[in-house]
Amino acid sequence: MNAPLIPGAAPVAAGLHTRRCARHPGREAAARCPACTEFFCRECIVEHGGRLLCSACLARRAVAAEQRRSRFRGLRRGVRTGAGVIALWLVFYWVGALLLKVPRDVHDGAIWKKLGEGARP
Repeated sequence: MNAPLIPGAAPVAAGLHTRRCARHPGREAAARCPACTEFFCRECIVEHGGRLLCSACLARRAVAAEQRRSRFRGLRRGVRTGAGVIALWLVFYWVGALLLKVPRDVHDGAIWKKLGEGARP
């Protein structure tokens, strides 16, 4: 459904300057939305990503972009959770390996007795 022609304009010359806005019939059309091919005035058309789009087409693009992002949201969350689990496992592994390198006397408390005996005269 294209906007009507301006009254009195030649039907052969049905270019942009002879069209009216699809939402505001009293205004001259300034651009044509490439997505829905409707004519719109300067107030109704928006430049987005280097293209002139009407607000309805821009809203449809925004919804489609959000759906694409939300499609992989669960996958990204799972990857982050898995990476966090692996990182924590590595930290605990390294702490355990470090504790295994500590001499047995420290774990038994015998080293403190030896240090205490050596300090007495």
